[in-house]
Amino acid sequence: MSLTLYNDLTHKKEPFVPLRPGHVSFYSCGPTVYDFFHIGNARPFIVFDVLRRYLEHLGYKVTFVQNFTDIDDKMIQRAHAEGVEVSDLAARFIAEYFKDADALGIRRADVAPLATEHMPEIIETIEKIIARGHAYVSDGDVYFDVWSWPGYGRLCRQGLDELEAGARVEVGERKKDPLDFALWKAQKPGEPAWDSPWGKGRPGWHIECSAMSSKYLGTTIDIHSGGVDLTFPHHENEIAQSEAASGTGEPFVRFWLHNGFLLIDKEKMSKSLGNFMTARAARQKYPPLAIRLFMLSAHYRSPINFAPEGLEQAERGVARLRNCRSDLAFARRTRLDEGADAGAFLAELEKLDADFHAAMDDDFNTAAAVGVLFEVVKAINTRLKDCPTLPAAFFEAAEAELAKIDDILGVIGPEELPKEEGPEDPDGIGDAEVERLIAERNAARKAKDFARSDAIRDQLAERGVVLEDTPQGTRWKREM
Repeated sequence: MSLTLYNDLTHKKEPFVPLRPGHVSFYSCGPTVYDFFHIGNARPFIVFDVLRRYLEHLGYKVTFVQNFTDIDDKMIQRAHAEGVEVSDLAARFIAEYFKDADALGIRRADVAPLATEHMPEIIETIEKIIARGHAYVSDGDVYFDVWSWPGYGRLCRQGLDELEAGARVEVGERKKDPLDFALWKAQKPGEPAWDSPWGKGRPGWHIECSAMSSKYLGTTIDIHSGGVDLTFPHHENEIAQSEAASGTGEPFVRFWLHNGFLLIDKEKMSKSLGNFMTARAARQKYPPLAIRLFMLSAHYRSPINFAPEGLEQAERGVARLRNCRSDLAFARRTRLDEGADAGAFLAELEKLDADFHAAMDDDFNTAAAVGVLFEVVKAINTRLKDCPTLPAAFFEAAEAELAKIDDILGVIGPEELPKEEGPEDPDGIGDAEVERLIAERNAARKAKDFARSDAIRDQLAERGVVLEDTPQGTRWKREM
């Protein structure tokens, strides 16, 4: 089976074949950096990070672009409120974005462009749209003429008459029609601005993605992703302005992918409801790997409810995954037998590997893929429990399968997890320190200093490390 993806433009699953053989161009909407990104944003960042990893696993060279919106109304309002420059505010929260994204295992984009660093490309794109008769200038503003673009509304599957019924003109806007949207905004007092053919001003929100994606990925890209809330108007506007600017008649995007909403207590997250949570706050409450596993435990197009019971279950799941890997390493040191047979296990693992790929190939179904991962763990744990000795082929295959799946899903993590910042983990302890204390405890037991031995066991237990004494030696695991 080859990879199929649900294309929101056609509303059906389609075999994924990139425009250029062996190469995937992938654009994903990034954050507006006026604050910490919220846990709803974390969902697309995580799930589309996994899609990128899977495409690379399949052998594609992926060029992944994720932008930062570093100039818009929210940026300006917060900068004024804090008495700082907009550029300084952006730099601060871009740095904070990377702290949270790195902690959640989100790999950095190949290109992470800033809107303010691409004014020439933005202005050139707007000029092309005007020249082709799809935009007009109004007192220093530039608006896209929606009625000039026959295909407008095809992504959200609504006609212009339906869309116009809910449209309105904001205070200060000088557009001809309520549906028309700003490509360029004339400077207001106290706002940062750039020179343009229409006077000083700044870009509208939508145009930056069109200008930057075409610069780095070309006028037609393979995949564009984002949250379902971006379908209209943001992505609808991107299609219209991008295709109007290119003038080629070719589609702007071949596959549109949108993830479902993240709910808090079964309601859409909203500051007015008091259920708003940043990713920073979430990872101070739950381990980042648990958050990541939770996000992947539902199909990306389905809504998911961010609730304590789900996060706690994911936390236990991560502990099980990590314990399986550490149990494997311990058994390899103590129970290796070159003469034992691994044929049945290898056959079972081969089938499970095929199941994992089938799940991922079927519209990137991480929920089913996570289920297969735990079946792999079950198969490994069964052998560890039932077999006194195990061959090298068992260990090599088991470790390779866990590593391969984790390279895609990223839910097991490195052997030693980085220590989280802040007071939420005051008693964190690294693997090397655990091993040192176990060696000290073993020496105490040998010397019959059982008081010291018990004290070390209690010390480790307080720090989330559980010891188990076996005939092959002392093994340990973390309680998450």
